[in-house]
Amino acid sequence: MRKILTVITLFAFLIACSNSAKIKKPKNLIPKEQMADILIDVALINSAKGINKSVIEKNGIIPDAYIYKKHNIDSLQFVLSNEYYTYNIKVYQEIILKVDDSLKNLRIKYETLADRDHDELMILDSIKKSKRKVKELLKEPLKENPIPPKDLKKN
Repeated sequence: MRKILTVITLFAFLIACSNSAKIKKPKNLIPKEQMADILIDVALINSAKGINKSVIEKNGIIPDAYIYKKHNIDSLQFVLSNEYYTYNIKVYQEIILKVDDSLKNLRIKYETLADRDHDELMILDSIKKSKRKVKELLKEPLKENPIPPKDLKKN
């Protein structure tokens, strides 16, 4: 996750430093908030591709097309907006910080859910083991007098 953001930031820095002419604001500039959401989705899809690319391919998902459709943008609009924001490094840093914070929050959320699921599975496993023990005990024949008479106390 951090590697992706680092690469994006370096890419932005290189583009910002390499162009001496000021980049004009595109007519269909993607708003900062939406750009952050797009970059979050890019990071998530890149992570998913790294974990299990075959599942994405098997489901017929084309990552770029998915992102463009989800955010109702086209590739040219994204490229021009990204170029504009990378030139305006302070604004781009704000976007990247929002992306980084959002990804951290998502990680915490899903780790918490995973821990909760693990705890629930442990409880269910304990219940299953207890049920098996009870069934085994019920299958055993009862002894006529399991407690010797001398151990019984009269009240």
